[in-house]
Amino acid sequence: MTEDFRTELSDAVSALPAADWERLVGATPGTTPFQRHAWLSALEQSGCVGADTGWQSVVIALRDKGGTPAAACALYVKSHSYGEYVFDWAWARAYAEHGLPYYPKLLLAVPFTPVGGAKLLGRDASARQALLREVLAIARRSGFSSFHALFLDPLEARWCAELGLLERTTLQFHWRNPPADGAAPWPDFEAFLASLRHDKRKKIKQEQRQVRDAGVTFRALPGAEITASHWDFFTRCYDTTYALHGSEPYLNRRFFHAIGAHMPEHCLLFVAQRGDQPVASSLVVLDPQSRIAYGRYWGAVAHIPALHFDACYYQPIAWCLAHGYTTFEGGAQGEHKMARGLQPVATRSAHWLAQPQFARAVQDYLQRETAALAQHRNNLQERLPFKEVQ
Repeated sequence: MTEDFRTELSDAVSALPAADWERLVGATPGTTPFQRHAWLSALEQSGCVGADTGWQSVVIALRDKGGTPAAACALYVKSHSYGEYVFDWAWARAYAEHGLPYYPKLLLAVPFTPVGGAKLLGRDASARQALLREVLAIARRSGFSSFHALFLDPLEARWCAELGLLERTTLQFHWRNPPADGAAPWPDFEAFLASLRHDKRKKIKQEQRQVRDAGVTFRALPGAEITASHWDFFTRCYDTTYALHGSEPYLNRRFFHAIGAHMPEHCLLFVAQRGDQPVASSLVVLDPQSRIAYGRYWGAVAHIPALHFDACYYQPIAWCLAHGYTTFEGGAQGEHKMARGLQPVATRSAHWLAQPQFARAVQDYLQRETAALAQHRNNLQERLPFKEVQ
């Protein structure tokens, strides 16, 4: 028998008590630090998401007969497709060419965060599935052009498929230790390098040598050691790198200070120094329970050849090896990451389009895209950088 729930809507994660939200996070398998109340509310309170950014929060909670939250998720009403990393610009253009509005659309995702993991929080699978059905009902009756659920965990992706949503697969690149089932784990960075083919190993050593010859050294600062001045410098680096690419940064100083204050156990900051002067910084988000490290943001205030690769890949991988972390996720896209020992991994999203003709067209496109991506992934597997395919 299906339990009856009362649906409660609010316009911010911060409107829900943190204890209630965290209780659901703890009960949901496959969550990440990016589903924490502190992370999502920091995005809101810092102004990184909100109506004027094109990310309007809509939080859905299901309460049982006793009024206790049984499930919840953060949705976003989007007026654009920036910051999502599962690209649907072509779909939006097709709508516009036919005189149809594609925006606003409804999104289930963590803003600016292409990380796979559970997005539907709940005390059990039944409550989470009820939440998904309610989200779809809201999308239908509210007149959205579409609903998109990004970077889902496998169970959520299956539930979406069972409800008729269109499945989409994309590729990311992750470092794992051991690199494959049955392989021996690497004890340290030198062992990892030794497992690579000669040309790849030589390239990494050359890049690290370039950084050392420029007089650069690194410090790894866990959250408890990161001061306000460190966050200020990191924000300066982050902003500078966006400016060099002619873009506006998604995040801001207030956000970084907030996660540093409220989620220190999840923060790891690498600071690159030339002499006594800091020149670059990269942020890694840690999940101590699952032993996964997420490469997130970086920036530099001076151009030093190969510094990006060292700060964003080699230093975090060496840290993971030294601290027993088994996975380092390098973020969205980037086949160049394979040369640094990261391997292709499939990520999942699900999509519902209200207009039947466009839904059929997108379904046909996704079938062709999925087949091409599977072939591409097989080709990439043959190009792994290790001496032997594990």
